[in-house]
Amino acid sequence: MPDAPDRPVLLAVDGNSLLHRSYHAFLGSGTRTAAGAATWAIRGFFSQLGLLVDRVAADGLVVGFDDAGNNRRKVTHPEYKATRGEKDPDLVAQLRLAVRVLRDAGAHVVVPEGLEADDVVAAAARDAAAAGWDTVIATSDRDAFALVDGTTRLLRLISGGVDASPVLTRDRMRLLTGVWPEQYRELAALRGDTSDNLAGVRGIGPKTGARLLSELGTVRAALADPERTRVLLGARVAEVFTSAESQEVFARNVELMTPEPVTTGLDLAAGPGRLPLDEHAVRAALERVELGAVCRPAVRALCGLGFAPPPVPSFASAPAPRRPVVVAAAAPARETEWTLF
Repeated sequence: MPDAPDRPVLLAVDGNSLLHRSYHAFLGSGTRTAAGAATWAIRGFFSQLGLLVDRVAADGLVVGFDDAGNNRRKVTHPEYKATRGEKDPDLVAQLRLAVRVLRDAGAHVVVPEGLEADDVVAAAARDAAAAGWDTVIATSDRDAFALVDGTTRLLRLISGGVDASPVLTRDRMRLLTGVWPEQYRELAALRGDTSDNLAGVRGIGPKTGARLLSELGTVRAALADPERTRVLLGARVAEVFTSAESQEVFARNVELMTPEPVTTGLDLAAGPGRLPLDEHAVRAALERVELGAVCRPAVRALCGLGFAPPPVPSFASAPAPRRPVVVAAAAPARETEWTLF
């Protein structure tokens, strides 16, 4: 995406994704309140959120969460995510707590009825573009690859935390997947998604799917050109690909992977979603869950506070001579561009 220093940036966070990763990454800390409530995932969440705001120089923030009590996709397709086990009670409790703490802090949080965080970040990117903003989506979910465009980048959360996570643009997406972002949903639908319990089209893996879409553009175009499809896939795979059963699987996957419309409630001109947040509100929200002391960097980032210079010592008399201190060489400046892998 070309540099646009005059365009503000909205950070759209998949709250479930970030909190799940924080739950496992900070599990060893075992942080709890004095009353015994688990808070290590909240601690990790705010730590990573502060790093995200800093990394993308965010001017706005929206955090989306799944509706834990209802899921329209599961109602219409019971097999969707059916293989996922029950969440640990401490994780469930911290997912609920995260929403409350963020709202108490003044952050704009959206929990859409019957829908998921994926739907929120997609809608937020749409609303931001309409308001003349750019968007950086932060998530570990590959479905968000399809949302990358001229005004939307994707910070793919991976092991190693925010600093190790790549920022994907349209060109980088092509390098990573072999297709353009606008083709990615069809690639994912052909490949399937084991994490969501969605089988793909038999015989079509990521490489074969990418080759088909790269050459012919869309699945519809491939079906309209059976001879070219047979050349690309081979006669046996082409026969499976064009079957009614395979196309039914493909259509189901596309339906489930397509974001549903969400009203985000963002008002980037004057209200909900703008940064910085009120310092008093953020500190008070974190203090209520006894995390004020360990989340100071997050408070600084979310509230737009600068680093306070260290106090200058004063002496009643001249200080005693000190041994010379060997100063280590300064660390190299951080790169302004991030690698893909």
